Amino acid sequence: MSPHHVEVLATSAAIKQFQKDEVIFRAGQPANGFYLIESGSVAIQGSVFEHSAISTDSVSAGEPLGWSWLFPPYLWHYDARVIEPTTALFFDGTILHQACKEDLTLGHELFKRMSEVMVRRLQKSRRKIIELSRSLNVPN
Repeated sequence: MSPHHVEVLATSAAIKQFQKDEVIFRAGQPANGFYLIESGSVAIQGSVFEHSAISTDSVSAGEPLGWSWLFPPYLWHYDARVIEPTTALFFDGTILHQACKEDLTLGHELFKRMSEVMVRRLQKSRRKIIELSRSLNVPN
């Protein structure tokens, strides 16, 4: 990213601290930004069939958490629960939406980076769901 884009990101960032088992966000709540995990780890959880929440992935230091702020209706699709004490940078989606309207290259850079993460996480979720359905003998 260009130095200007990094500066825009920095102006929208705030440090957040989370304790073990704390829920960062829940499915259905407004998605108003994203997190960059600095230390610790977070489980991405969802409900499958009629079972309790299952972890479909985990996010660790250096990885982003949350892309729902990019797409209407701007609601989280999964829960995010802290596995171990975590420090993260939170990037405010309202500020970033405005910055992306003013600078299309910033929007392109953010979308390109988030898209790579989305593909990886969706594939991992798909594998978990297939494994669970096989263990429960659910027909395809």
